[in-house]
Amino acid sequence: MKKFIEEFKAFISRGSVLDMAIGVIVGGAFGAITGSLVSDVITPLLAVLFKSPNPDALNITLRAATEESEAIVLGLGTFIGTIINFLVIALVLFSVIKAVNKARAIAEAAKKKEEAAAAAAEDPKPTTEDLLGAILEELKKKD
Repeated sequence: MKKFIEEFKAFISRGSVLDMAIGVIVGGAFGAITGSLVSDVITPLLAVLFKSPNPDALNITLRAATEESEAIVLGLGTFIGTIINFLVIALVLFSVIKAVNKARAIAEAAKKKEEAAAAAAEDPKPTTEDLLGAILEELKKKD
């Protein structure tokens, strides 16, 4: 049991697990924000476009309620709200991923530039002419 607890501590203390947990929490909060944006801002605007004070007016009643059965309603308003919610989240995720990729590309370009500058700053290697000249001088000294 002690070994299990130690392994669990090692697992949970890894950075990737903590990052994932933080991502899930932030994602949940972001989902609540986009849900509110859709239900409290966008869907009422759509209801205004359809000249109805209530977003539920976008729903279509297929069968009215009777004493024996409940109404059957096609929830177009709810469905449209869910689609808009998805599109908002997808747009934000796309923007974040695009920004991360751009930042990564900039960082890699800066690293390559830095490596090239470091390579250029190193002692220059002798050219073939320099080496041949040095050999010629050594041969002249021997004569």
